[in-house]
Amino acid sequence: MAEPVLQVRQLSAGYGRIGVVSGVSFDVAAGEVVTLIGSNGAGKSTLLKAIAGLVSPSAGTVVLDGAIVTGTAPERLVRAGLALVPEGRMLFGPMSVIENLMLGAHTERRAAVIDQRLERVHALFPVLAERAEQPAATLSGGEQQMLAVGRALMSGPHVLLLDEPSLGLAPRVISEIFAVLDALRTDGLAVLLVEQDANLALKHADRGLVMRTGRVVLEGRAADLALDEDVRLAYLGAWHGKE
Repeated sequence: MAEPVLQVRQLSAGYGRIGVVSGVSFDVAAGEVVTLIGSNGAGKSTLLKAIAGLVSPSAGTVVLDGAIVTGTAPERLVRAGLALVPEGRMLFGPMSVIENLMLGAHTERRAAVIDQRLERVHALFPVLAERAEQPAATLSGGEQQMLAVGRALMSGPHVLLLDEPSLGLAPRVISEIFAVLDALRTDGLAVLLVEQDANLALKHADRGLVMRTGRVVLEGRAADLALDEDVRLAYLGAWHGKE
């Protein structure tokens, strides 16, 4: 396996005095998709936010491309090569598709690089080229999710964090989104995925981590976890397996 691009060591985080994530450790390598699965409230989204600098860790370390970035401001993490596609997309609705994409490239000053990234995003999501001048708020849910991913890719990340990309989308659109995920792996991007559909996530991931009440209780190859009955029980919120 390639050297880790993202390393998380004994990371703990929460909100005020309320601890949500406790002592989580894992790596993500270039060209690898690692998925976090578990029931609602397991701490998956909080973990992504702690890595992305949106929540301050109370303990532990985050290392990006060999540099410790624990607690670094989100905008500096974007410049360092980390991008988050948040749950809910968080697009600028009145702004056009192309304006939203250009916001993703705000840390890049080289026009040729921006053009190259835009060309890649349009190749992955042709509909975004077709809707370039259309306000983001008028797009379908699936198109908005594509725009959210495209905007993140415009920053040129080494690590992409994806929070519930399939939420509320039709099966056909979900297939398109995850086909792009497979293409990004081929490009060498490191992807950390939170996904409500455990079977879907494990189908497209290399490795998986099962979270329960803020801790990783099981991890392994995605293909192995997909066959593990405890994974299904954990995702449904009823854990009866070994810890």
